[in-house]
Amino acid sequence: MSGSSEQALVVGSFQIEAEQGPEEDRFYQELVPFVSFEDVVRWDRYRPLPNDWIIGVADIAHSTEAIEQGRYREVNAAGAAVLAAVSNALPDLQFPSTFGGDGASFAAPSVYSAIIQDTLAKTAAWAEDALGLILRIAVIPIADIRAQELDVLVARFAPSSNVTYATFVGGGLAWAERKLKQGSYAFPRAPIGVTADLTGMSCRFAPISARHGVILSLIVVARDDPSSFVELIGELLRTFRLAEPRLHPLPTEGPVAARINDDVDRAIEKGRPKIPFAARATKYIHAILARMGILPRLPIGGFEEARFRQELVENTDYRKYDDGLRMTVDCPLELADLIDARLEEAQRRGACFFGTHRQSFANLTCFVPSPTRANHVHFIDGASGGYAFAAAKLKRNIAGD
Repeated sequence: MSGSSEQALVVGSFQIEAEQGPEEDRFYQELVPFVSFEDVVRWDRYRPLPNDWIIGVADIAHSTEAIEQGRYREVNAAGAAVLAAVSNALPDLQFPSTFGGDGASFAAPSVYSAIIQDTLAKTAAWAEDALGLILRIAVIPIADIRAQELDVLVARFAPSSNVTYATFVGGGLAWAERKLKQGSYAFPRAPIGVTADLTGMSCRFAPISARHGVILSLIVVARDDPSSFVELIGELLRTFRLAEPRLHPLPTEGPVAARINDDVDRAIEKGRPKIPFAARATKYIHAILARMGILPRLPIGGFEEARFRQELVENTDYRKYDDGLRMTVDCPLELADLIDARLEEAQRRGACFFGTHRQSFANLTCFVPSPTRANHVHFIDGASGGYAFAAAKLKRNIAGD
């Protein structure tokens, strides 16, 4: 597009065509991505958010209880809906974001505060009315975080050539999430009957079974000694790297399509604009063929299933960093035992606090703005507790210090 006023952007993780915006809008876009995940602890990769930005945070109340009731798909869907809704409300903005399993966090220029608050209120209304979940929401000025002598610094990790995911350090994001849970900065949901635009969001894949032993959900945060923590994270990532690519929770051919029009799918449909009957019928026929394993392999309307599945695996966010390391991996029991033992020892010597959870399956929630483009993103979590249960163990470890 040389010579054009438009360019390809990556919005949080979502690539779109957008006009060149104000300088503050280009902050995240102009960060140079890194491709080795081990660079997440290279602090020179990070840049502080502009002073006039805000942090948006959302979290499912009583998510642990909901997951114990087998509602992990609903919990993951509500968390992913936050990022889908904000992306749809601000399609021309590039913003850093992260999915936490039972919630999500992101940053954006404060000029969009009104749109963001309206979108979060609508998403919270959808989560309660369609899923029966209470989505707590808040918007916090970065200035309030810096007043606590904390900060939010951002970098961009490129797991593939298709997308980037934001990584965060500085302690400010974790502080914002704590304030949300304490009720600070919170605001109410939208009225009944009002919903966010969830176009592009879907959950039409069966649970992904562990192939090597166990799906391990892991959260590790710093404790007393920052240098020991960085060394620990480097050691963990080197250990995991020796097991790659087996650690990826998705099989190389991608997950199995399933669940046509179940409760979660119907809830998501309520957040999408109405489409003509013919288009809706074509979509469901395509889904039925996929479930039966007879989906045509030839390109249809620009869509190539084999390429899409390869991109799906490449684009999945099974490793992330937001004021701590989070991973969802498929690993042998022996490796899971080794990781737990190393983390126990590191916690005893003051290098970290941690929480892990093991399960037999992972759950995938997707945001696909267009099936013919490579920018679709896929949020993965353990299917029987995942990050929520790992976070609960992390909280118990911190309280027991």
